[in-house]
Amino acid sequence: MKVNETPIQVRYQETDMMGVVYHANYLVWFEIGRTAFIEGLGFLYSEIEQQGVVSPVIDAQVSFKKPVRYGDEVHIRTWVENYDGLRVAYGYEVVVNNDEVAVTGVTKHVIVKKDTFKPVSIRRSFPDWHEAYLSAMES
Repeated sequence: MKVNETPIQVRYQETDMMGVVYHANYLVWFEIGRTAFIEGLGFLYSEIEQQGVVSPVIDAQVSFKKPVRYGDEVHIRTWVENYDGLRVAYGYEVVVNNDEVAVTGVTKHVIVKKDTFKPVSIRRSFPDWHEAYLSAMES
């Protein structure tokens, strides 16, 4: 499977009173990784959105294994965990310093029409994107 790795610079304002990255920031990092993954497939969210569709998160799961702190060297690994032509689930690992997995997660998405939020089949409406997802899961 294709895995994209995106570096993240931990900013001081992302930490909390305990000196660790605040839990909600991992969802922002997942989005950064997901966007980079999609760009690595040759697509841009902005171009897709110009066609009147958006890709909301319909479910998110995050598991915290090890704290991430200001100054840590961090990378987000992103891949397609599951895809059925309509819904896509992205998997994530937040890797810190010496390749230690600090956080794992999955976000599930569906493409919908921007004005109605009616689901759109990626397989039928975006066949190139569909093929790229299938290929990414195989490589």
